[in-house]
Parts: sequence; structure tokens; C-alpha cells
Amino acid sequence: MLCDDACKPRHECGLCGIYHHEDAAKLAYFGLFALQHRGQESAGIAACDGQSVHLHKAMGLVPDVFSEDTLRRLPGDTAIGHVRYSTTGASTVTNTQPLVVTHKNEVLSVAHNGNLVNSINLRQELEELGSIFQTTMDSEVVLHLMARNAGLPLDHALTKTFTALQGAYSALMLTRGKMIAVRDPDGFRPLCIGRLHNGGYIVASETCAIDLVGGHYLRDVAPGEVVIFSDDDEPRSLFPWPKQNSHFCIFEQVYFARPDSDIFGINVYSTRKRMGEILAREAKIDADFVMPFPDSGNYAAIGYSQASGIPLEMGVIRNHYVGRTFIQPTQSMRDFNVRVKLNPVRSLLRDKRVIIVEDSIIRGTTGKSRVHALRDAGAKEIHMVISCPPTRFPCYYGIDFPSSSQLIAAEKTVAEIAKYIGLDSLHYLSLEGLVEATGLNKEDFCLACFDGNYPIAPDKSFHKNALANVCAAVR
Repeated sequence: MLCDDACKPRHECGLCGIYHHEDAAKLAYFGLFALQHRGQESAGIAACDGQSVHLHKAMGLVPDVFSEDTLRRLPGDTAIGHVRYSTTGASTVTNTQPLVVTHKNEVLSVAHNGNLVNSINLRQELEELGSIFQTTMDSEVVLHLMARNAGLPLDHALTKTFTALQGAYSALMLTRGKMIAVRDPDGFRPLCIGRLHNGGYIVASETCAIDLVGGHYLRDVAPGEVVIFSDDDEPRSLFPWPKQNSHFCIFEQVYFARPDSDIFGINVYSTRKRMGEILAREAKIDADFVMPFPDSGNYAAIGYSQASGIPLEMGVIRNHYVGRTFIQPTQSMRDFNVRVKLNPVRSLLRDKRVIIVEDSIIRGTTGKSRVHALRDAGAKEIHMVISCPPTRFPCYYGIDFPSSSQLIAAEKTVAEIAKYIGLDSLHYLSLEGLVEATGLNKEDFCLACFDGNYPIAPDKSFHKNALANVCAAVR
């Protein structure tokens, strides 16, 4: 994988469910295609024809995993799909989703986005009671809890299962004749509902998936809501948890979500543009032009340019035909990783003072290489503005930095980061400016990666396991 991708924050997963449509699996496929940015390691779809649940999943991108032939082998009018980037559990085909099990002649499938911060303790308790786990994912805990509660009426089983969980989870479940959507009471991860032209429903992580299949957005699944889609009647809702404040992950707006999506009721494109506008107010810099590193900084760069009056240029050009893997260069070609994806426009950069707009700095290695390339191309001054505050604290809710040791801002001051990357100046958007750009209140968001205030603290076993995974990854 390119250093460019590995050194950015990587996402958790994407979900798409289709209820009551004759081409459910095919629509789920297109929905996952729209959500590919949320996970590129694996993809899967489980479809139900009223009697059996049919499953196909594999490692790889959506168009590589599925074909016309595999989709024909997924009959039924209900389907749930999943794209994955592993944040808990190894990156193996065993850990791909959806998961499907049969218990007491009932088939149940689950797909999950987020991290359960009490999953280690729950798993140990279930194993003591005789549960046998087939994967290393926290998502499998949901299946075992549902199996334990199988003798209860569905509403009670769902309530008892999900109130035992702590952390971030937007989930889809599939049973004979039913599709169930669940969102944790903090609402960390997005989940929305749309109506299909034939009267059926789509549930997806982002509205861009609803748009692609020609659906009509209805509403978000509310934090703490369980929505049951059944043949018997219109979708009905349960609210097993007491009412509480939401804690939306603000990184969805900063980085993760597609700009054409509405997340938490806010258009992502507009929010990112406002981030740039506020940055121009907070960080006034004299320069010849503003430029993004495509594509992550594009929209904030538009806002910064328009608000500051400094022209916007594309100082580097992205190669859109670079795959996820390529033949690795030798040590003598050490700069190849940078140039293969983004190449500077030398005639534009020569003797110019430039402002680079980026959405985040996580580890700093990618920025350092890119700035070096701009210096080599002849840029006279290089300033960088970041459309979020310094990321100083680990995330336990589904983003792949579970340790402060992976975060450059946890180890260095802003001035030290600027020197390390090779900048003339570095400016971050303030936390107040970031929240202002969303139009919501500070209390609506989880800001833990910036301020260290965690809505839900992970249990000690989870934290210890996360640190162990970090150590293993860097060996």
C-alpha cells in the first residue's frame, strides 16, 4: 500500500442494507460501491430469499469481489452488505463481513461499523458460558449475545443484546423476513434510511449510497434507535436506552465521509468549505496561491481561497490510475512512493510562496515527503494550514490510531511539527472554528481525538489489546 494511504487516518467500515426489492443484492452492491472509501480491505453481501440466507464475501475492492455471476447466486428481496477496513481483528478472509450463523434453526446475519470498547470482557464472559468464536472481530459478540437471548421475543432479545454493548456501533442484521438497523446511543457512526422507488427501503452509512441507487433520503437512524423492517407493517422503532446527548464523530465531517453526503444532517462539502473559510480568518498568510494535496484538501482549499482572495491552483497533479498495490521501488528509488501518486507542477511552483491546505496530519511522514518534493520543484515558501485541530489523543471508536505514539501532535509542538515537515509555517484550525463550521453545538460531537474527553472509556482489557496490536504492527 502507498505510504500516502498508510499514513492517513483509515476508516472503519461501510454498511448498506436493502429491504423489499427484487434486486436486493445488486442494489446492495451499488450501495457498497458508493461507500468504497469507508473500507477497501474486503466486501461482502448476505441476501435472504425468505427461507435461506446466501452469502458471498472476499478480500478486495467491491468490483473485484462481485460479478454478475456471484450476484445471481444471492437471490432474495432483502440483503445487507459491508465494506471493511480492520480496526479490531486481523485483516483476513475469516474476519470479513457480514457474519452469518444458524442457531436453533434461525439464521442471523450481522454487519457492523465501529468499535465495541467492552468487547474483550464480553467475549471472555461468553466463552466462559460455552460460546465458541470463529473470528477475532468484536462484531461476532453481537451474534453470540443474540443467540443467548434467542428464547425471548425479538424486541426483548434486541434490547438485552444491544444494551450490553458499549462503544461505537451502527449495525445491520438480517433474519428471515426482517432487516434490523441499530445505532448506538451516542450516535458515533452515521446511519441513514432512504425509500426506494418500488416502496422498499435502503439503510446506509452515507446518503451518497441512497443517491446512487435512485432512492429518496428519509431520515437518519436516531442515536439509540433500533429500526425493524418487517413484512407485517411499516418499519417500527425501539429506543432501549434512556435519552442522552449525541456524540457524533467529527472526523466524519473532516475526513471520512464523501463530500456529496449529508452526515448528521450536515452537507459534508459545505462544511469542509466553511472550515477553509474560517482557517483564512484564523491564519492570515501572504502568498502567491493556495493549493490542496488532492483529494483530501480540495474543499477546504476552495473555502480558504475564496475567503482570503488568494488564487487557487493545483500545484500537484494526482495520478488516478494508481492501484492499491504496486511493485515496490528499491532504496535508490526512495522518493517513488511520493511521485507515483502526486507529481508537482514545476513551472507553476518555481519561486512561488504557496499555502497548502490539508485536512489532517496524523503521523507526519507523508507531509514531510510531499513538502520535500515541492521544495525540489522550486517553491520559495511553503506554508500549511490544517482544517482541524492537532490530533493528540487515540481513538477507540473505529479509527486506526488507538495509541498516542502514532500521533505526531502528541509528541511535538506545532513549531516542532513544522520544522520536522520542512514548512515555513504551520497553522491548525481551532477547535471552536471546527465546531463553528458544522453549524452544530460542541456538545453534539465526540472531540476526544482533539481534547482527550472520551464519552465512553474503554475497559482495561480493550485498551491493553489495542496497545498490543500497535506494538505488533510496528515490529
